[in-house]
Amino acid sequence: MKNWQGIESFLQLLALDGPSGHEDVVAEWISERFSAAGLTVQRDALGNLLARRPAADPANDRPPTVLITAHMDEIGLMVSHIEAGGFLRFVPVGGVDPRTLPSAEVTVHGRRPFPGVIGSKPPHLSTPEERKEAAGIDRLFIDLGLPESEVREWVRPGDPVTIRRHPQRLLDDRIAAKSVDNRASVAAAFECIAQLSSHPLQVDVVFAATVQEEVGVRGAATAAYQIRPDLAVAVDVCHARSPGGSTERTMGMGEGPAIQFGPNIHPALFRSLTAATQAAGLPHQILVAQGATGTDARVMQLCREGLPTAALGIPIRYMHTSVETVQYQDIRRTGQLLAGWLKGLNRDVVEGFLCFFDV
Repeated sequence: MKNWQGIESFLQLLALDGPSGHEDVVAEWISERFSAAGLTVQRDALGNLLARRPAADPANDRPPTVLITAHMDEIGLMVSHIEAGGFLRFVPVGGVDPRTLPSAEVTVHGRRPFPGVIGSKPPHLSTPEERKEAAGIDRLFIDLGLPESEVREWVRPGDPVTIRRHPQRLLDDRIAAKSVDNRASVAAAFECIAQLSSHPLQVDVVFAATVQEEVGVRGAATAAYQIRPDLAVAVDVCHARSPGGSTERTMGMGEGPAIQFGPNIHPALFRSLTAATQAAGLPHQILVAQGATGTDARVMQLCREGLPTAALGIPIRYMHTSVETVQYQDIRRTGQLLAGWLKGLNRDVVEGFLCFFDV
């Protein structure tokens, strides 16, 4: 697929700003490449980007539909008010850890984008009690370096704020960036599409770049309701092992995608995806989710009368920071897994997933 150039395209995608509720720039970039790959693209009223690859058999009036989601939004901040001197106070949008924010460079998306920095009281001026604990968001502010009058002219409460950091390519095809969660899964969708480029399918596939996952998995709820698929797979990131992390809740980086399993996951879909990795000779890992997963699968499973749902995780380190780190090989293998699995689907297989008497 000429419009997707692996790591180089992924780096471009990571550099885009798309906080929850403001995903338009990211959606436009993805839409252009979905269209170039021959998919039929539309956006729904909430902002989800839906790209359909139809089944190959024109005589099949109503082939089964498979929905694959990857949310395109990222965590961010939002201006709450402007203080004397032109300093901006802000609130989190999504699961922002305040410990990661002091000294961060940001972009304030006002009437035009403004570069800024997040400041706090210097340790030299802090009390002994203040120095004992990390500064909360209420003790942080954004400095645009502009007079208060100009700040009030160009910025208003409600304007989104994103972390300003260029993606960093590390050794061994690892990448550190601010929005690996969850642009990594969007990249996996493109890798899947590339694998399917010349292969006819017996199912319709809808790739959905969903919005507002970081503030309550909202986009997936409306996408699944509109598409009304027979099966759904949520592709997201999961935690990779790093010092101090729980070995039970983390996966190995470079060891393939994690196939999630638990009450949120249809057991036959789980087994089908596991079998697809084995058939393709791909490494994979099992991630146990004892309740609802923190992915689009959480809401898709409950769509309409119920939807057989699965979830894949791409291991990353330092989730919800500006240096989320992923190994591209895991992204590529996730795309290969999805492609191999889709190639094996037909009406009989899909109908088998819908029968709970033989799971």
